[in-house]
Amino acid sequence: MAVQQTRALNRQRRILDAALRVFSRRAYRDASVDEVAGEARTSKGGVYFHFPNKEAIFLALLDRTAAHLREKIESATATFDDPVAKADAALLTVLRTFSKHRALARLFMVEALGAGREFHRRMAEIRSEFAALIQHHLDIAIKERIIAGIDTEIASRAWFGALNEVITHWVLSGEPDRIEDAYDALRPLLMRSVGATTLAAKTAANSSTRPGATRARRPHQAQKRTP
Repeated sequence: MAVQQTRALNRQRRILDAALRVFSRRAYRDASVDEVAGEARTSKGGVYFHFPNKEAIFLALLDRTAAHLREKIESATATFDDPVAKADAALLTVLRTFSKHRALARLFMVEALGAGREFHRRMAEIRSEFAALIQHHLDIAIKERIIAGIDTEIASRAWFGALNEVITHWVLSGEPDRIEDAYDALRPLLMRSVGATTLAAKTAANSSTRPGATRARRPHQAQKRTP
């Protein structure tokens, strides 16, 4: 039984890997299950054994990508103590992940517009989940008197929405060459929007690119806002 389950999981993974390549080349709307099966070197029936239709394959790819992002975000935010730096590191992790996988970014943010109602519903859920993660860190920052009281739900959605727009523009226009350059310009705007100093966020950006970097320190008491 264990061997059969392992084989099934491996085949499912192979199908999803193949689907990602096919959808990236052909776009979701133009791709077919036959092409996915051929790319995965399995039968069409083998694909349907795991996924009832093309939409199910695409949704599985979306969920797998979201899970991968969550893991990377958890790892990145664990490096820092300051909650504002954690929120910044979470956004930066999303941006850097897509910067290394431009075809993936185009697939989910541009090509998938015609993927159907269920895809858009799931995408909205995932965006809400990531915005809630940002909100969690901003709530802690307020509790610890690092920033003043704000509507963290609105702020977190605005932060994630701004990042989404930057990535989408980069995918469509190719500008800037390094998407990280766009975030360097966006970060001060995000920090000012919640009344935070930029020091912790800049520390997060610099530390996250250096192996063995030290943990970001919390802002000094003098930098904290009074309630």
